[in-house]
Amino acid sequence: MNLTSINADVFRAINDLGKQFSFMNPIMVFVAEYLLYILALYVLVCWFTRNRGNKMMIVSAVIAFGLAELIGKLAGKLHVNYQPFAELDDVNQLVEHAIDNSFPSDHTILFFSFCFTFLFFRKKPAVLWVITAILVGLSRIWVGVHYPGDVAVGALIGIASAWVASRIAPKLPFIHKLLGIYEKLEQKIVPVKNRA
Repeated sequence: MNLTSINADVFRAINDLGKQFSFMNPIMVFVAEYLLYILALYVLVCWFTRNRGNKMMIVSAVIAFGLAELIGKLAGKLHVNYQPFAELDDVNQLVEHAIDNSFPSDHTILFFSFCFTFLFFRKKPAVLWVITAILVGLSRIWVGVHYPGDVAVGALIGIASAWVASRIAPKLPFIHKLLGIYEKLEQKIVPVKNRA
């Protein structure tokens, strides 16, 4: 048994769950397609809390995602596979998706790079976000648009990038300087009195 057949077999095992437990399909579609907006809302809330630690976390997460995307694009040059619904028969495809290189999963890269950055900054409170990232990866297989290999590699890239960014970004003086400039501008636009 080679990796390609194992990848397809594990995909079938997860994707076929949508046929057996069809009541779960709307939930998985929501997780796969729309949980992104909840993540974006959380990022905005963190950014506008006027807390330097929150801002540094978000900056680190953005850097992690940028790094992860770059690595992901390079990985996509080394290996190509199309979406399962384009390569296999009888796939339970629940969302529309263009046919292109699905390796690695961009959605998984995004969630793992952000959510693991949250974890490296916030530890226990961010565990829920890590669970969310895992559910997103699983949902992309469930809805038929990614193989387990696409998700696994995307997750590894996201985690590694989050680890690097969360350790390097807070030590870079120019990031602190830029945040200081932004905070002064923010205070001028929407003044907030300091509590005594």
